[in-house]
Amino acid sequence: MWRRTYLFLVLVRLWFALSPSYLHPDENFQGPEVIAGEIFSYPIRHTWEFTSDNPIRSVFPLWPVYGLPMLLLRWLWIGNGNDGEIAPIAVFWTLRVLMFIVGFVLEDWAIHELIQSQRQRRIAVLLVASSYATWTYQTHTFSNSIETLVVAWSLVLIERIVASPQRGSVLASAVLGIVAIFGGFNRITFPAFLLIPGLRLLPYYWKNPLSLVAILTAALCTTALAITLDTAFYSPHSISWSDLIRNPVLTPINNLLYNISPTNLAKHGLHPWYQHLLVNLPQLLGPAALLLFMRPKRTWRLYSAISGIVVLSLSQHQEARFLLPTVPLFLSSVRLPKNDKVLRVWVVSWIVFNMIFGTLMGVYHQGGIIPAQVFMSKQPDATQAIWWKTYTPPIWLLNGKNEVLRTRDVMGMKGETLLEELGKLATCDVPADRRSMEFLKEKNGTYLVAPLSATWLDPYLPNKGLEGLRFREVWRHQQHLNLDDLDFAEDGVWDTLSRVIGRRGLAIWRVTKSCPGVKGR
Repeated sequence: MWRRTYLFLVLVRLWFALSPSYLHPDENFQGPEVIAGEIFSYPIRHTWEFTSDNPIRSVFPLWPVYGLPMLLLRWLWIGNGNDGEIAPIAVFWTLRVLMFIVGFVLEDWAIHELIQSQRQRRIAVLLVASSYATWTYQTHTFSNSIETLVVAWSLVLIERIVASPQRGSVLASAVLGIVAIFGGFNRITFPAFLLIPGLRLLPYYWKNPLSLVAILTAALCTTALAITLDTAFYSPHSISWSDLIRNPVLTPINNLLYNISPTNLAKHGLHPWYQHLLVNLPQLLGPAALLLFMRPKRTWRLYSAISGIVVLSLSQHQEARFLLPTVPLFLSSVRLPKNDKVLRVWVVSWIVFNMIFGTLMGVYHQGGIIPAQVFMSKQPDATQAIWWKTYTPPIWLLNGKNEVLRTRDVMGMKGETLLEELGKLATCDVPADRRSMEFLKEKNGTYLVAPLSATWLDPYLPNKGLEGLRFREVWRHQQHLNLDDLDFAEDGVWDTLSRVIGRRGLAIWRVTKSCPGVKGR
């Protein structure tokens, strides 16, 4: 029964990995898009994190995580006698499957290593495997997803070091030195999760100096490699030894200096210190949060998660995905209710919670953006794309179309201003007698991408020529929810939910305008 349940949950995880939800633009812009631009000929867009004078994102962890799979995919593609570049969407799904495999293997393996009791191990594995955070966040290409695995395996290595004889601990220490530096360059929050478990190593290394030398040597060599890769990536010319000595690019330090500035954090949103504890953690754990406060199990995993939350709560910018490394740590550190009736109620609530949030975040959350970009990549006339009230789309999925297609993200633009912009960009309307598919033969075309919940557009969509504009719907994806369009203060709770949920979906309209001298209908 346990094995069948676990196998079913693995398949559920794979299904969500292959669902096109789009949790946050960072899952593309902070990793895959950057490396795809280096390996393939896809035109890409570097975000401010990579273009500022003091870049805050390291490319060192991106190459083994995303670069190696892309290089392998390109090698297999060429080796099979194929010509031309691989379609970006094929690379996109390859990375999703990769994240599923890596998470499935390494995360579950780490839990098996960290928990000695077979009964407790099975419960922990099932809880983690049945968590929507595992289905969704962990199968997406977030740096937080990588951090989750690095934290878990750092704890495994610490356990191996303190439990092994000196010869075995030397190798484990060297590996820990590499993994720890990798984790620090991946996310500067990583050391927060090792503050308390790492204390166990101090007396051990005091008694075993050879293991201490091993971890320090490995850490220094890995740091030197990371700084070299970052300096080479961000330098406009070939680097020399003098560049590494005089002007090294230290991305973790730049990241830290940026994130300790309240002015910088205000650009991304400020939150109270209790946001992680009272809002984000219950959002990730659901009913398991009650067990965490009522029936915790004192483990080093629990202490690791607590130290991570405490340090992360010192920052004024707090997002739920920042706590992703705590999910397997907390779920493997709780006791289930002893009373059978209470246990049944809790299990039902756990299943319902994860089904709802799994469907919401794994299927519907901005779920039309990826399919919309694939559609736009196939429109021969598309030269202007306006994205309104959606997340910023990944332009690397346009398959080279972005050489002629300008993608503009105007998420928060007011409706009146949007119409003015469309009026400037729209092409002349095609006469009615050749309007069916004739527009695809034109050289220029303007498209509007917006959620169906944007009711402000309703008066303009029936093609009545209001404001001189005409909207022709050419594509629609029903599995799309725009939760950023919630406006309870102005519309009320019921009207807001009716609009956002009842009118779920993302649509694309080709926008034209009436022009003097062009005969319309």
